[in-house]
Amino acid sequence: MPINQPSGQIKLTNVSLVRLKKGKRRFEVACYQNKVQDYRKGIEKDLDEVLQIHQVFLNVSKGFVAPKDELIKAFGTSENDVIIKEILDRGEIQLSEKERQLMITKINNEMLTIISAKCINPKSKKRYPPTMIHKALTELKFSVVLNRPAKTQALEAIKILVSSQIIPITRAKMRVKIELPTADHDDAVDDSVVAQVKRLLTTSVHNESSTTIWSCTALIDPVSYRELVALCDKRGTLQVLDMAVIDEAK
Repeated sequence: MPINQPSGQIKLTNVSLVRLKKGKRRFEVACYQNKVQDYRKGIEKDLDEVLQIHQVFLNVSKGFVAPKDELIKAFGTSENDVIIKEILDRGEIQLSEKERQLMITKINNEMLTIISAKCINPKSKKRYPPTMIHKALTELKFSVVLNRPAKTQALEAIKILVSSQIIPITRAKMRVKIELPTADHDDAVDDSVVAQVKRLLTTSVHNESSTTIWSCTALIDPVSYRELVALCDKRGTLQVLDMAVIDEAK
């Protein structure tokens, strides 16, 4: 049924739509710009701050509210908040061209910042500014896409940059502290585990040993991190001290 809008009523402005198809019907909610992403990240939990109108529509632009029987048929309930939350969680965000460009710019800036923080020039041991990284990625015809996290796209871009070497670039090393129980400890690890750990260390900064604990603060390549986690899991500890060491001399 259409909403009876009185003459002179203020229309929805800066509206973002979230649509979800259930069965043969499409349902929509009208939201404020940027609030849907905040809701999905758990930053915003108040539906009234997310929604422009606390209502489920068949068509927002035409003002057609979803009938109760249609909601029950599609969602198994007519409880407004339950249905709205499902649409917000699972629906597709509809953006205007202006909103799309703003979102792409935001994701791109986040991605470039992440790459700049995680990578260095292997000769100078310095970070590249985001502008230089952007220029290199443009030459490689790499561009960001919507609906994918900036971090995921940054890691993909790093692989392309490192493999292409369009500019001299490598991942900055991580500084970690590792502790493993040794031979005289009740929960001792096999000597081969310590050997495997040592093999993954690129530079040993500081070592401490006792009768029960082998401890080391060292630099590692980020690609080795998951393997180290598996080796230390349930038998020792792995602590990240620095996500990106810029100057190894320090």
